[in-house]
Amino acid sequence: MTQGSASTTPSVLVDIKGVKKHFPIRKGLLNRQVGAVRALDGVDLQVFEGETLGLVGESGCGKSTLGRVVLRLLPATDGQIRVLNKDIVSLSDKEMKDLRRHMQIVFQNPYASLDPRMTVGQSIAEPLEVHQVAKGDELRKQVKELMKLVGLTESMFDRYPHEFSGGQRQRVGIARALALRPRLVVLDEPVSALDVSVQAQILNLLIDLRRELKLTYVFIAHNLDVVRYISDRIAVMYLGKIVELGACDEVYDQPLHPYSKALISAAPVPDPEADRSSRILLQGDLPSPASPPTGCRFNTRCPLVQDVCRTDEPALREITPGHLSACHFAESLLTVTEESEKPAN
Repeated sequence: MTQGSASTTPSVLVDIKGVKKHFPIRKGLLNRQVGAVRALDGVDLQVFEGETLGLVGESGCGKSTLGRVVLRLLPATDGQIRVLNKDIVSLSDKEMKDLRRHMQIVFQNPYASLDPRMTVGQSIAEPLEVHQVAKGDELRKQVKELMKLVGLTESMFDRYPHEFSGGQRQRVGIARALALRPRLVVLDEPVSALDVSVQAQILNLLIDLRRELKLTYVFIAHNLDVVRYISDRIAVMYLGKIVELGACDEVYDQPLHPYSKALISAAPVPDPEADRSSRILLQGDLPSPASPPTGCRFNTRCPLVQDVCRTDEPALREITPGHLSACHFAESLLTVTEESEKPAN
């Protein structure tokens, strides 16, 4: 998979090749496996040092599963995942613990991810204690510095999660994730449970932290406006596979996969007088990941479907420099877009 010329490509922090994650379906008294949910079914992806890669798609497409597999919170069924040039699939538990200092996650629900019996200070201190980074007065000092970094005051140190708002709790989760100064942070729907006004504050905080601490983000979300605001590149997922990958503005302004085009057209428009005639309504429901369609997985809902789509699975290939699509007819989408941009005579 081509990501661009070697002279301009930054170093690869995460390299994913052919990754699969299948959850077994078991039935009967003997609990025999009768099938599998193919949450991930052959994902190839690279995450570059210092970038924010957005992962978008419908619920159930495999976004969160991919984030967890990358951190080995879930074991991969097959494939290779290299983080900081180490194959995490084959690492021992001890080696994995050492690597975890460099890769952390911020969860969707800030209240569920915090222990209600622990104070905010204790929650943020926990990773520092587990990895024996600091103790005593030095530990307390580092925790307070982390709280200040994410916009919390020292007076909140001994308070409990239920005493905080949703936005404040998410700041605690971010501080805890940054405690060990990681290089990679997976953000799994970090603002979807927050009010819109608070979302902007958290997104701006994440942008500032990335710049200040030289972080790399994998940002998982279903809100397209949020992903566009924070991401450098976007990977669009559908039924366990990546169907489009490219620079943020290119994917939004010139989608080269019918699913991406439909997804972007369905995004809410704040102007009530805006023309919605270009909105694409997909027919049918998302197929079951336990029994995906043959050929292109989008063929049951695609407005451009042809016979070849039902038999041959399209490869994720480069259509324009750095812009990849898994569609047999991606070039025709490019042609349509270019013609629509020509000025009228």
